[in-house]
Amino acid sequence: MNFILYSDVNDHSISQSLGRPEYSYYFVLKAYRPVLESLGPVHVVSSVAEVDPLYQTLQQAGQDCLFLSFSPPHKTPLDLLCPMVCVVAWEFDSIPAEHWDDDLRHDWSRTLARHGRVITLSSHTAEAIRRTLGEDFPVLVLPTPLWERFAAVRERHPSLPINPGTTLQIKGCIIDSRPLGLSADGLIAPMLEEVPEPEPEPIMEPPLLTWRRRAFISRHYLREVIRAFTGKREQGPVWLCKHNLLCWYREAVRDLIPVPVRVATSRILRGTAPLPVAVEPAPEPTPEPAAPAHPQAVLPDTHQVVETEVSGVVYVSVFNPDDGRKNWHQLVTAFCWALRDVEDATLVLKMTQNDLSTYYVELLTLLSQLSPFSCRVVVMHGYLEDEQFARLYGAASFYVNASRCEGLCLPLMEFMSCARPVIAPDHTAMRDYIDAEVAFIVKSSREPTIWPEDSRILYRTLRHRPDWGSLKLAYQQSYAMAKHQPQAYQAMAAAANERMRRYCAFAPVQQRLADFLAEPGCDEGLPLAVQAGTASC
Repeated sequence: MNFILYSDVNDHSISQSLGRPEYSYYFVLKAYRPVLESLGPVHVVSSVAEVDPLYQTLQQAGQDCLFLSFSPPHKTPLDLLCPMVCVVAWEFDSIPAEHWDDDLRHDWSRTLARHGRVITLSSHTAEAIRRTLGEDFPVLVLPTPLWERFAAVRERHPSLPINPGTTLQIKGCIIDSRPLGLSADGLIAPMLEEVPEPEPEPIMEPPLLTWRRRAFISRHYLREVIRAFTGKREQGPVWLCKHNLLCWYREAVRDLIPVPVRVATSRILRGTAPLPVAVEPAPEPTPEPAAPAHPQAVLPDTHQVVETEVSGVVYVSVFNPDDGRKNWHQLVTAFCWALRDVEDATLVLKMTQNDLSTYYVELLTLLSQLSPFSCRVVVMHGYLEDEQFARLYGAASFYVNASRCEGLCLPLMEFMSCARPVIAPDHTAMRDYIDAEVAFIVKSSREPTIWPEDSRILYRTLRHRPDWGSLKLAYQQSYAMAKHQPQAYQAMAAAANERMRRYCAFAPVQQRLADFLAEPGCDEGLPLAVQAGTASC
């Protein structure tokens, strides 16, 4: 059988697609591909429009075809000629069984019923689908086969409770709490108190020059002229007469005289007027430079290769900070509170988000609110190549997950496949492989929530609320184990590796997929139900 595969994110767009909702589907397709290639030819298309032409070509050659769409059901086509199966990653306890915005595609039950079968990544998702479509609906639970991919990491980086020192490198930027000089004083940009300018004194307008007032002014200066000639003054009578005459002219009659006559009169009364002085135009005011931005708003450069060294008990978590399910604020606050007096504990956060500005200020604000603390928080922003990611796997003492719900959680499975114990809840998809043998379990309880695509923002499903105190305790217990119980740490690391070998190794996943495809009716597009929960699911 030929397999046609499609994901909205591909090899060319993955580095620019960090943080997109369909980001993880690319890695699921990449992990499924070797298993599918072991069962038949694989064709990866870059567009859904390529599916039917390829199907018709293969059908004419007498070859069977199956299209696997690695996209959520509301983005999966219904009108293709090629038989198809939707690969679904889902983390809530029910699937959308109603539509909104006059778009029937939002009703997953309608889409999946049209397809006639579905592949899910966890038994949790299978149960959610069967609650709506019935217990007999054909569902295959198929975790991604990834255990073998980490054989080299397990060999080169054996699990150690205390890391002697590892250099981490990334093309992007690294935000390290140690050199930041965190302080609560840096939370708010300094505010310059605005001093109100004093109100200008009111300008006294001269009284209106009525004819009565003009007569009063004239009478006054006439008396002054008479006194100049009759009384004794320091100045001579001619000077006083001229001075009073000029004042009378300005105050009583100048506004009545036309401008040309006014100029001539002024020259007669004052003598030869001085030549006008050329006044240079005042220079245009130079605009004041803009106030410098607050330091928190100045983003670091993300176009260079940077590195840092981590050591001691190292906790790692990989997530998109814009994904509200990941609960990363509690992940950070519980770490800083549990190990605030410990200098050799480090939390490394690898952000799968392309836009640093979406969380940078929020992150620094959170760390400043928690300061001072002796433990260390290192945030890596950028795209990690395979070799760089191998260093991150090798650096970890523990992997941490504090999510409200998960459809599978590939990073958690990857670190467990590298023989790393974990801190994680045991709800949703993680219930298939998390227990006290491989993890410090974070307790949680259910709470109502919305379907992420529902524009109505109506509570229609449930998720889980991790307990912060339980997460804090898990940090403390795991740190104590790493420092004082190395044998118990190694036993948990070995159990995590063995759990992944049984759960997501190549052979069991291949067998389950082959059985699903071999079920009667599969060639016609309607296989029998495959029960969830078999083997290690």
